[in-house]
Amino acid sequence: MDAQRAEAVEVRAALLRMRRSGLLPVAFGGLVTGAGPAGGHGARQFRISELAGTATESLRGLTITTGNGLGGKTLATARPCSVTDYGVSRVISHEYDPAVAAEGLRSVLAVPVVVRRRVRGVLYGALRQPYALGDRPLTVVLDAVRELEQTLAVRDEAQRLLSFCQQPVTSDPRAWEQVREAHSELRALAGRIPDPHLRQELLTACARLASAAVPGAAAESRAARPAPLTARELDVLASVASGATNAAAAARLRLRPETVKSYLRSAMRKLGAHTRLEAVVAARREGLLP
Repeated sequence: MDAQRAEAVEVRAALLRMRRSGLLPVAFGGLVTGAGPAGGHGARQFRISELAGTATESLRGLTITTGNGLGGKTLATARPCSVTDYGVSRVISHEYDPAVAAEGLRSVLAVPVVVRRRVRGVLYGALRQPYALGDRPLTVVLDAVRELEQTLAVRDEAQRLLSFCQQPVTSDPRAWEQVREAHSELRALAGRIPDPHLRQELLTACARLASAAVPGAAAESRAARPAPLTARELDVLASVASGATNAAAAARLRLRPETVKSYLRSAMRKLGAHTRLEAVVAARREGLLP
């Protein structure tokens, strides 16, 4: 699944969460195209790509330009905006009235999706009656948007780290420190990625970084063996290898500190190590860590 399709799935999930509240029977929205980790600043437009609860297709594919209509105002200000009766509102322009009227929408709320200070898109919730949308509907949309923002931020970070992994690995000790930090971050991120294809891509990149530290023939022979550590044990050991304390590893992996200690003890036992450092050295010797 490519990044754009995966993002569309996440937007649809956010819209369905909004509708399940029972407060917003119609939900729709979209993201700025190409607004990944290196783009999206000063976005000029986005396209409404996902619909939930609509009766027509009038809104699908509508390109919203900054400053125009409710969504364009939200895009320009990076703040939630709403109108009680879209067609007669005096606080927005009316370039999109035909599409809105075709769907029969009156009260509409728009909330920006903001990731690292960049507006990445807009989600809308709407009613077919001219009722003022109060705090409860706004909270529903904000909760859905925040979850979407977190998902996009994790995906952006994963893509950044994958780009780093594609660079040639050198013998520079300073470069190896970066490699080890990237490996640790990748393993921590993999556990938070719902997309199984992207998660597997991250784990494959982790394996590539780990094997880069082992000579070719030795790496091949080690790759044929069963992994002596579980995924979580390796996650913890990767964080420890990057210099993280147990508390820092727990925060990174979203585990309890006691759980981190348990995984670390188990990893040490399996590797025949008596200290954290011995465990890291043994794991590197096995081609499990870079």
